[in-house]
Amino acid sequence: MNGKGYSERDEKRILDVLGRGLLKEFPNPERTGCPGSDVLKRIAAHEMPLAEAGNWLDHLTSCSPCYSDFSHYPGCPPAPTYADSPRSRREHFDCRLSCRLGIILKQKESIVAQIAVLDLRNRSIPRGTEPNPAEPPLEVNRAATSWNIYLPLGSSEGPYEVRVVTTSGESLAGTTGTANLKDHITTLRVTVSLSSARAGRCILQVRKPDSTWSSYALLLL
Repeated sequence: MNGKGYSERDEKRILDVLGRGLLKEFPNPERTGCPGSDVLKRIAAHEMPLAEAGNWLDHLTSCSPCYSDFSHYPGCPPAPTYADSPRSRREHFDCRLSCRLGIILKQKESIVAQIAVLDLRNRSIPRGTEPNPAEPPLEVNRAATSWNIYLPLGSSEGPYEVRVVTTSGESLAGTTGTANLKDHITTLRVTVSLSSARAGRCILQVRKPDSTWSSYALLLL
């Protein structure tokens, strides 16, 4: 929020939009992909680690039933009327904004720094140790330790090996993980430590065990 704050008119408009949008415009009658009530309670009480809570933010802000449940847990005061005091409206307004934009806006950078998404779905699958020179490098913050790798379309589930090497072939990090298919996306989640690596260009390599590596240009930030 800016230093001047919102006018009462702006405040009412945003509250109305948030209320209609979050509580009505994202129906999910089958509760597909919804977390359990214990997860929502822990997020509302700020008891869940940010890296873990970050995995649920997209769902929470695009599923009306979950947001409705969430808003009734401690941490989000009940919806105000405009007969309520300005202080009560402001308290709820601030909380709703915080929920909508990521639960804890002040710690958004911490979540971003811990989690990286590398999308390979529309990339070519170059076999061998050299990436496709025509494609721009993927970018990842060296502080990110949790990587969500969206594998190329058609990739199978199961175990994978992942490594990061310099352009000269020197190993920087290596790990393994199991890919799972959900909503037509094969996602490989791995833990990688590159905090001591130098910023610059390197190569991400992914493969099924005993298969040929697929290489992608990677830029460490």
